[in-house]
Amino acid sequence: MTGAVLWDLDGTLVDSEGYHWRAWQQIVAAEGFSITHDEFLQTFGLRNDEILPRWLGPGATPARIAAVAQAKEALYRKLVHESGLHALPGAAEWVHRLARQGWRQAIASSAPRDNVEAMIDALGLRACFDVTIAGEDVTAGKPDPQVFLTAAARLGAPPSTCIVVEDAAMGIEAARRARMRSIGVSGKVRLAADCVVSSLTELPQDAFASLLAHPCP
Repeated sequence: MTGAVLWDLDGTLVDSEGYHWRAWQQIVAAEGFSITHDEFLQTFGLRNDEILPRWLGPGATPARIAAVAQAKEALYRKLVHESGLHALPGAAEWVHRLARQGWRQAIASSAPRDNVEAMIDALGLRACFDVTIAGEDVTAGKPDPQVFLTAAARLGAPPSTCIVVEDAAMGIEAARRARMRSIGVSGKVRLAADCVVSSLTELPQDAFASLLAHPCP
């Protein structure tokens, strides 16, 4: 029995936190202020239009927010192209295994599309994904379920046949609201997912099939 797997990207398939941190440090310094690493972590995974009003202040215009966001993401992609990316342990193996078994797969990310495309190419996994959802495809960030529901719709997969793989609490909550099963991957925070592991290498061989056999109530 197969269905669809909806993958978060940053922190789930790849550890890109360091590149984002370096890019934000340089960009906010150019804007004349600084942020702490804790402040960065508190916003990791949010959309730029949610992050930047906090940092730039209430007087920041939409044009300035957009310009700063574009500069940061361009720098992030430059770092990716220069230094490359590596899939997190077990990630590439699971993506390839699921593809061989006939599972439909989608990237469901709130990151800008140019970033998503650059990361998939750097990982060499493009052929395994049937659908790619990026920030431009949705109007609401997680924990709103829109990104997962959009991915499922484009795959032609009912939510009851979808399994979300996420590393963040907001993503797991978005999966719950979408009435989808979830696998949480994190060694740092507690996640209220249906299955929780600190690494994808810990998943049993029947993890996805087993979850699909127990649909959300």
